[in-house]
Amino acid sequence: MAKNNLMGYLPNDSPPIGQMVLLGFQHVLTMFPATVFVAALCGFHVGTVLTVSGVGTVVALLLSKWRLGKFIPLFYGSSFSYIAAYLAIVQQMTGSLPQFGVPAPDNVISTMQAGIIVTGILNIIVGAAIRAIGKEKIDLILPPVVTGSVAAIIGFGLAFAALGLAADNWAVAIVTLVVTILFSVYLQGRGFIGMLPVLLGAIVGYIVSALINPGSVSFAPVASAPWFAVPHFTLPSFSGALVGTAIFSISVMAIATIPESTAHLYQISLYVDRFAKDSGREPYELDKNIGFNLILDGVDDTLKGLFGATAGTNYGENNSLMAITRNYSGPALIAAGVIAVLLGFVGKLAGLVQTVPLAVSGGLAIYLFGVIGMQGIALMQEHKVSMFNPRNLAVGATIMVVGIGGNIGYEGGFLPIPILQGLFPSGLPAIATAAVLGIIVNAIFLIFKPPLEEMEMGERAMASADD
Repeated sequence: MAKNNLMGYLPNDSPPIGQMVLLGFQHVLTMFPATVFVAALCGFHVGTVLTVSGVGTVVALLLSKWRLGKFIPLFYGSSFSYIAAYLAIVQQMTGSLPQFGVPAPDNVISTMQAGIIVTGILNIIVGAAIRAIGKEKIDLILPPVVTGSVAAIIGFGLAFAALGLAADNWAVAIVTLVVTILFSVYLQGRGFIGMLPVLLGAIVGYIVSALINPGSVSFAPVASAPWFAVPHFTLPSFSGALVGTAIFSISVMAIATIPESTAHLYQISLYVDRFAKDSGREPYELDKNIGFNLILDGVDDTLKGLFGATAGTNYGENNSLMAITRNYSGPALIAAGVIAVLLGFVGKLAGLVQTVPLAVSGGLAIYLFGVIGMQGIALMQEHKVSMFNPRNLAVGATIMVVGIGGNIGYEGGFLPIPILQGLFPSGLPAIATAAVLGIIVNAIFLIFKPPLEEMEMGERAMASADD
């Protein structure tokens, strides 16, 4: 408990057991809509994703306490950055997009797991590199114009998929979309309920769908599902025609999650230290652990890849909840992880997810995918990326056109480029290819400095010498 009569908990504080359970459940309720939505949309087992998300969160928290002597209070749920890659793999291997809430065949999930494991390894490598050489060097290779543009194409490249879901019933989809937007805007800053616009929008859309088209809602999956069910774990497969495509298209998306994860750490560090100061206690200075935080992300993704869950990220939603409630307790987050694990064993929960009408998921997808794209633009704005600079224009233009055009214009989002056809029999994944091209173009500018940049560097050096 904080001092000076301020109600709240710092990362190493342990609330009483009753409060800990309630605070943990509140965390789970906050992460639940997004984490389950990704699993249901992309063909993963909901129970498995919930269970492994809880395990990954607990492991990351315990590692931070063991290594740093303090908890880094973050919850690890499903990342939206990988949706386009998942959908492309499922469509290519099965011939169609997954039905909402219905898991894909095991061999499809196992193939995607290979890419998720490599994602984890990449995060660990980048985290270790930041600890060794500093974040500034990594930012040269992955500047905001690259990471922001990649985040943008992930969202906008999914636009057609969202509209395809909405087409099941446009009226229901539009109502779901508008209501979710209204909740997200008008409930903001109104306490815990303001953290749940997606869940509330889904509930309203569900009710509207049942009223407009009663046949769209069937509780047969709930009735047939057992109350207790062991999560369906699968092992990763590193063989098969599309495993190279899966590894490339999924793992490269870490480009978008690295700045996201770093931003979340900065956010929570700011709030924790402000609360520590207000309560007369020592600051935690969590933002000094950027590299280790990415290593924890990598450990979480590796666990998820090993057992058949979606690749993860630490959740900004839970950060916002902590800022509202001033509950930054690591033990409370461990309680949340345990609760998520237990929920994964509730069979009827997965059955309930299967009853959500396609049009409802479509309305949510229009909003959520659009937000992903806009967040990419926001990232570039935050870092003051100048679009009057021809270098930035070149990098951003390449990523945007290849990523969005390729993902929407070609079947499954695969570019028909005859390169490494043994590794990529269906073609090159458009979004991942766009990301790599952006990195290459940026690298050319790093090696061969544009004339204006060389002049500016010279002028800065001369001014420094004069001083």
